[in-house]
Amino acid sequence: MRRLPLDHPGTADHRTPGRFLWWMALAQWRTLAGGMFFGIVWMSAQAVMPAVIGRAIDRGVADRDGDALLGFAGLLLLIGLVQAAAGIIRHRFAVTNWLIAAYRTVQLVGRHTVHLGGALPRKVSTGEVVAIGTSDISHLGQVMDVSARFAGAVVSFLLVAVILLQTSVTLGLIVLLGVPLLMLLVGPLLSPLQRRSTRQRELMGHLSNTATDIVGGLRVLRGVGGEQVFHDRYRRESQTTRRAGVEVAKLQSVLDALQVFLPGTFVVVIVWVGARYAVSGTITAGELVAFYGYSAFLMIPLRTATEFANKLIRARVSARRVCHVLGLTPDVTEPAHPAPLPAPGSELRDRRSGLRVRPGAVTAIVSEQPDDSAALADRLGLCAPEVDDDVTLGGVPLAAMSRSDVRRRILVSDTGAALFSGPLGDRLDLTGTARGDGRLDRALHTASADDILAALPEGLDTLVTERGRSFSGGQRQRLVLARVLTVDPEILVLVEPTSAVDAHTEARIAGRLREQRSGRTTVVTSTSPLMLDAVDEVAFLQDGVVVATGTHGELLRTHAGYRAVVTRETELTGAAEA
Repeated sequence: MRRLPLDHPGTADHRTPGRFLWWMALAQWRTLAGGMFFGIVWMSAQAVMPAVIGRAIDRGVADRDGDALLGFAGLLLLIGLVQAAAGIIRHRFAVTNWLIAAYRTVQLVGRHTVHLGGALPRKVSTGEVVAIGTSDISHLGQVMDVSARFAGAVVSFLLVAVILLQTSVTLGLIVLLGVPLLMLLVGPLLSPLQRRSTRQRELMGHLSNTATDIVGGLRVLRGVGGEQVFHDRYRRESQTTRRAGVEVAKLQSVLDALQVFLPGTFVVVIVWVGARYAVSGTITAGELVAFYGYSAFLMIPLRTATEFANKLIRARVSARRVCHVLGLTPDVTEPAHPAPLPAPGSELRDRRSGLRVRPGAVTAIVSEQPDDSAALADRLGLCAPEVDDDVTLGGVPLAAMSRSDVRRRILVSDTGAALFSGPLGDRLDLTGTARGDGRLDRALHTASADDILAALPEGLDTLVTERGRSFSGGQRQRLVLARVLTVDPEILVLVEPTSAVDAHTEARIAGRLREQRSGRTTVVTSTSPLMLDAVDEVAFLQDGVVVATGTHGELLRTHAGYRAVVTRETELTGAAEA
């Protein structure tokens, strides 16, 4: 048995769905070959049993030879034991092949989503990625699972054909020519089934994405009274997906019916021909019994062959989605020759906006348009969709550095950061050492999250629900802040880190953040006076360009535009006049 997850999933060939499936098969060829070998032994043992029974009837019963009958009975027992052992081992290999394919796919997609980073939600919907883990891995695993039985079906079919040819050329030719003909009859259904399955798969991805958006914004929807609108939208999309599923089921039901009808008809033909030969004396009574046994057995390889074709179609549909995700490229590409890293404590600068971040200081970015300051924060951490040479660290463009080096030096935490499910302590301590050296306790104190921890009966061992939905918006925001503080990067960029907390909590966080980040470069985007009053320098943006810098107090006195944004003078004046 293999140890899962895999140490490394490999580098996939995702040029086409067929190439991807072939690559997966080659990546686990040992377990596939093992499953096929025991599948062949398992099904071949069943294939020869009718022949042994027929010989036992002719040589033991008809000839009244007790020793021969006993010998054939012992041979049947031996074949039955071999079949049972091979069946058990084949099943273990089949389960292993399913699990390896599923884990490999999850690891490939998971690794690539991390590689894409912030570019992922801009290039593909969340529902598409979720659907890979909920349904596609099952289809990919099933085609690897059925491969062992399919190999056994092919070999056992050829074995039966050879036995029948030795007994009757006519019966042997019926088997050799009839089975390909049956597959040709099923073939016209496969292409429409693949098209409808692809369509259903796309609709399921869109529906999953819609459900994720609704759940994520449920509180906002309730606040603005938009629940019914999104309920109707989800209902329409779910009905469209249901209809697509019904269309797939229609074809699938026909294919399933043909899996029973066509092999059954084929078996009836073989039995009828065999019975006529027995009546005419062309074959013996034992051979007639063997023909009946072959007729029953041939149902297995024929149905296995159509099952393999069906699952291969579904696997190709799933592989196409996986290939689409694996084919996505990040916004930031690795330079061919990365530039050397600047010395610690270097100045971070954005030439496009004119922002200069003093090393070791806490700098705030204020903008009338929050999107402008958020876009600037993304550029400072090499997270923007478009990358250029405008942002430099110590005079070296970030785009010229290795992306992993930039990520180690600069950490950006935006408002979309989420908590993953699992033990709270593990989700906050990303380095694995912050709990032991006290960094996690200091981070929780700085983020004013001590009360959250105190209210949890199991403390840091509390299991976090999906996306941290068991916490309020303000609690999640403080825990996310504590998480980034435990990493303690050289340069920390925080986007609206206190937008969801009350004024008293925000004041505590602002003072503690400056104290903890003393000597480390910190950039904060905010328009809150409580936060701005605690920073070393404020940069005021207008139309994406820094038009004024100074302390919060200085800009309040000297810059009317800054004062209007921070104190909302226009809104207050309008309210007073009304």
